[in-house]
Amino acid sequence: MTRQELFTWVRQQYGTEPEYPWHDRNAVLRHNDNNKWYGVVLEVSADKLGLPEAGIMDVLNVKSDPLLIGSLRGQDGYFPAYHMNKEKWLSIQVFSLVNWNWMMPSKTCFL
Repeated sequence: MTRQELFTWVRQQYGTEPEYPWHDRNAVLRHNDNNKWYGVVLEVSADKLGLPEAGIMDVLNVKSDPLLIGSLRGQDGYFPAYHMNKEKWLSIQVFSLVNWNWMMPSKTCFL
């Protein structure tokens, strides 16, 4: 999935648009009702996620249930949250986002 495909999916599912508070490529996704973040798309150096390769990659940080986070972190493309509370947030390599079935309202705060 590309960054644009992610934003299209979020727009269709939740009616939210990315915001760019830092005037760069990093984007915040907010709940419509309370303006709190439910996700943030960041450009992150691969080494900051513990990967051996060099380069910049897009990650989606999402807030989720700690039990779900623990089970997802062992899968390829899923990491402890970059620059967020690692118990409540998860970083997902945007390129790895293929199956959105795990993002059900009961499991994440995507409401």
